[in-house]
Amino acid sequence: MQILCTPTYEKQLKDILDEFALEDFLATKKFKLYLDTILVNLPTKAHKYKQSALFNDENIKEIPHEAYNVIFFHDKTNNNYLIMGILKK
Repeated sequence: MQILCTPTYEKQLKDILDEFALEDFLATKKFKLYLDTILVNLPTKAHKYKQSALFNDENIKEIPHEAYNVIFFHDKTNNNYLIMGILKK
């Protein structure tokens, strides 16, 4: 089992963190640390997240985190999780 991130997610996250860092570096660090914790625990918690309203697929779900939703796809065939993007609610 792997947790993979798309280049889109990485770019969106970088943009969000850059914007946060201009205002409060400590808050930025806490945001990223908590997000990393959520993603590391994804395999054991994926069932608790709701299906994304943006997709008509029960394997694409969203994780609410502060003012954002992290969109991920659970590839059950290969037992992988693909982090697709992070969008403002």
